[in-house]
Amino acid sequence: MQQIILDKLQPIFREVFDTPNLEIERSSSADTVAGWDSYAHINLIMAIEREFNIRFGLGELDQLTNVGELVDLMESKLNRPR
Repeated sequence: MQQIILDKLQPIFREVFDTPNLEIERSSSADTVAGWDSYAHINLIMAIEREFNIRFGLGELDQLTNVGELVDLMESKLNRPR
């Protein structure tokens, strides 16, 4: 499921960062993606919440250091019964 989530995140990242050829991977982070600042981060999280119909708590997001950890968190949320 992690690869499916990562594949679905790809177009979201491209749109938020306005970079059509952006390729993200689990190790991608604010240090490796041009333009990933606090404003872009907020837009990214909102777009992910909207697309995947999930919600993140502030404490959850503080702990994330890269896309892989984001994917892991998303997978745990998507696997929870609603």
